[in-house]
Amino acid sequence: MTDTGKPSQPTKPSRTINQNPDAMPPLGKAIPLGLQHIMAMFAGNVTPPIIIAGVIGATAGEQIFLIQVALFVAGISTLVQTIGMGPIGARLPIVQGTSFGFLPVALPLAKAFGLPAVLGASFIAGLLQILLGAFLKKIRHWFSPVVTGIVVLLIGITLMPVGLNYAAGGVGSENFASPTNLALAFFVLVVTIAVHQLGRGFIKASSILFGLLAGYLVAIALGMVDFTNLRDAAWFALPQPFVYGMEFSMTAIIGMTLIMFVVGLETIGNISAITTGGAGRPAKDRELSGGVMADGVATSFAAVFNTLPNTAYAQNVGLITLTGVVSRHVVTIGGLLLIAMGLFPKLGGLVAAMPHAVLGGAGIVMFGMIASAGLKIIKECELDQRNMLIIAVSLSLGIGLPAVDAISETMPGQAGLLLKSGLVPAAVAALLLDAILPGKPRRQAPQEPVAAKSEQVRSNV
Repeated sequence: MTDTGKPSQPTKPSRTINQNPDAMPPLGKAIPLGLQHIMAMFAGNVTPPIIIAGVIGATAGEQIFLIQVALFVAGISTLVQTIGMGPIGARLPIVQGTSFGFLPVALPLAKAFGLPAVLGASFIAGLLQILLGAFLKKIRHWFSPVVTGIVVLLIGITLMPVGLNYAAGGVGSENFASPTNLALAFFVLVVTIAVHQLGRGFIKASSILFGLLAGYLVAIALGMVDFTNLRDAAWFALPQPFVYGMEFSMTAIIGMTLIMFVVGLETIGNISAITTGGAGRPAKDRELSGGVMADGVATSFAAVFNTLPNTAYAQNVGLITLTGVVSRHVVTIGGLLLIAMGLFPKLGGLVAAMPHAVLGGAGIVMFGMIASAGLKIIKECELDQRNMLIIAVSLSLGIGLPAVDAISETMPGQAGLLLKSGLVPAAVAALLLDAILPGKPRRQAPQEPVAAKSEQVRSNV
């Protein structure tokens, strides 16, 4: 009896551990792999709350709190994806984190209405994303690669000035654009590029983190870091919900909901990349639907706990394809580590003390890579006259409107605010033109791998 079963045993374990999401590697390997996932996404997860804190004029203590809840929410949301709750959750190794995709809309909304309106709109957008996941198969054809590529490209372009403002020291700082700030940001940029090009595996995937650490150490040596607020931060604290409350503005809800649809499609790309690149199979409908619904739950949960929407992180898709380990239990361990980090405000204080110039040096790369991911999607499309027209109109609106404030200022009511971001009118234009212009390809199957490929491009930094 044992003779017939033995020959297959030597090859089975490695294949099972690497390609089966339900397999559990030994704890000695699982814990370092889980920590690796957290290190790869850490910089991206804490950057949006730092940026939004600057926009709303948050105190140092509030900034520490926003970082703390961002870590805590990311951990809980990751567990929703890996463990699942009924139909919710892909039950794949997906790390959730604070999304950059919402920033181009959230920043002007926060300036105009305050953080409570952003949180209220995020809460509603999350609920609508749950519906999107539930009916995914019926409406997925709305989001062709040309539409997704345009929006992802514009997200990166819109965030580029944010990165450069931080590189100069942060708008309003006394030494804005000083040689010291610019040199420090340039140093972070150089270290990030060098690590990305010379490193391999985890080191390559964590090049942003290494750049930030190097810049932080140099800033400390130059006396640019003030640890006063770190000393005042508590060692342990439970994150509190509804600290800022919620307000519901129709303008904010429309803007956040439109971007939510695009972010949901990016999640589809992440899930597809995990199953094809790691498990060697296409994603199942249940995994896609559950993953998008989990994104929605995470976004609404994030709003309750005072932070920006959450989404599946592309950085970690790159790690999975590099290591070949598709165990969801490894990422569950990473989620537990994130929750633990979110319970210790001192850690948030350490991050909050980082000079803006350091963050700006990394932001130049992060936001540029988002734009390059959009270019990758567009490149995969057939650039015929139809698609070129859609790209032309959408980019003109997305880049031109923010540059001409007078147009948005003449709009009645709060419509001007949606125009001012550029991203919302560009997304609407791309969706409408793609729907009504003749010649749209009937076969939409390639959409999923295209999105997946673009996410892998982003995950390389």
